[in-house]
Amino acid sequence: MILQDRDTVLFDLDGTLLPFRQEDFVHDYFGRLVRKAMPLGFDKDTLVKAVWAGTGAMVENDGSKSNCQAFWEVFTHLTGRDREELEPVFLEFYQKEFDQVREVLQGPVDRSGLIRELRRRGCGLILATNPLFPPEAVETRLRWAGLTSADFDHITTYDNSCHCKPNPDYFRDILADTGRRAEQCVMVGNNAREDMVARNLGMAVYLVTDHPEDCTDADLARYPHGSFAEMEAWLLG
Repeated sequence: MILQDRDTVLFDLDGTLLPFRQEDFVHDYFGRLVRKAMPLGFDKDTLVKAVWAGTGAMVENDGSKSNCQAFWEVFTHLTGRDREELEPVFLEFYQKEFDQVREVLQGPVDRSGLIRELRRRGCGLILATNPLFPPEAVETRLRWAGLTSADFDHITTYDNSCHCKPNPDYFRDILADTGRRAEQCVMVGNNAREDMVARNLGMAVYLVTDHPEDCTDADLARYPHGSFAEMEAWLLG
């Protein structure tokens, strides 16, 4: 049983705790965001281009600023609009309209039983979701899984992070912020390129294959893998 030797579990969110295809999520998310922003005078192409460029800036962040800063510097430069004007609108979107994106799920999802059992066993829990969103957007998506931020000891968001997956420094930052060693940790995710890099630091890993991303046959040969249900059995023994 893997938890005999390790006491902290890191979970990815999208595609792992939340079983959906990334393509479906992005399509629905952008559609709703565009409708929210159009009254501000945005056209669809400009908005989508600016959001993707800001996302790229976060992914390429070298640690010199928060991901939040990286996003807004690029987004405001490309749109010619002030952050002070736009950020409240985005946050309102993530607290309200964004919740409707849960329709990409095939049905209700409840991961609370697994989380409770891990807590009962004394495990530390970290939500290692790629920090591309503000806390409000992460909290909304956690509710789709029957969870809240209180279920985790640490959650990465765009305002408390300065690296992104697959940069190994993203995982190094988590270890530094939580006072844990890699040898204590298990990383569970569905993206072979982004999540499995944690093994290079000394973490145990499990690749969830219900909705795999960037996953090849070589990855399946390299990493423990299986469905979410199989991961639970592997984790809990």
